[in-house]
Amino acid sequence: MNGFPLLYLSCILAGFALVRVPLNGFLAPLEPLAIIVGVLAILLFSCVLIFKGVMVLIGKR
Repeated sequence: MNGFPLLYLSCILAGFALVRVPLNGFLAPLEPLAIIVGVLAILLFSCVLIFKGVMVLIGKR
């Protein structure tokens, strides 16, 4: 098994970090963008992990 599942999990954690990070000062206008990017990262890499898991279960590697 290669290291990509751990990379995908770390990307999901990074997405959660982006959603939870408080942006203050001159970065405050970027907070909605950080939330959108974080949610997209969580959804994308979660779907990739589910897809990879299903492919392993049906034997397509």
